[in-house]
Amino acid sequence: MELWVTEYQTPALGYSCKISETLRTEQTDFQHLSVVVTEQFGRMLLLDGMVQTTEKDEFVYHEMITRVALNTHPAPRRVLIIGGGDGGTLREVVRHPQVEEGVLVEIDDRVVQAARDFFPDLSCSFDEPKARVLIADGIQYIKDHKDSFDVIIVDSTEPVGPAVELFSAAFYQNCFQALKNDGILVVQSESPFFNADVIKMAYGGIKQHFPITKLYLANVPTYPSGLWSFTIGSKKYDPETLSCEDEGNARYYTSEVHRAAFKLPAFVRQIIEAGE
Repeated sequence: MELWVTEYQTPALGYSCKISETLRTEQTDFQHLSVVVTEQFGRMLLLDGMVQTTEKDEFVYHEMITRVALNTHPAPRRVLIIGGGDGGTLREVVRHPQVEEGVLVEIDDRVVQAARDFFPDLSCSFDEPKARVLIADGIQYIKDHKDSFDVIIVDSTEPVGPAVELFSAAFYQNCFQALKNDGILVVQSESPFFNADVIKMAYGGIKQHFPITKLYLANVPTYPSGLWSFTIGSKKYDPETLSCEDEGNARYYTSEVHRAAFKLPAFVRQIIEAGE
């Protein structure tokens, strides 16, 4: 018998991967968590049936959600990550030579434990000297830390369940206040093919508070449509102008990719114009 896992990306579209083993399935206090072994992408983490990360393509998402902001800011010494309990974003943050502290705030401790148990290439970041991992409500953490961070990265799930408020204009205002006077915010903002309303919500909400707001793209095979967006809000620095061209050991990110990611197709430009 063949076993397959399917993420229903829309009511009319599913994305299926053949699996060879189920490593974990549980209902946490916040969501349903599964870890499976797929033949195409290796180990895969799903939350509420939605693909969060896989061994084979995680590097694209994690490099692009981090390095664009980190190479825009001239001195990203303190970086806060909201969500991202798999550890991949934290891994990229603490690799950056100018980062002195990366703080990960994840609400669901079971996600962190699953990463430790099954994704060593991601969870290796948890024990780095520059890393702090806190199990807490990121929304409240942001409210409690004014003028504290150079960069804030919101590595959230889709806007359902506990992540809904992470896409609100009020949350982006709190992020603005938690950043220093030249700080940068970056959020994942979903697929322009399937989630135009999410892009409008994120882009419009961030633009209310940040003088520089831009959207950029990357290609992540296991995310809906494969084309993924990120929205960046900056108090001072233009994210299309690099302050640092650190590529480290990146597999997707380059300085050329950084600049090119902001060159948007016409239909994506129309989405963000509608959200302004």
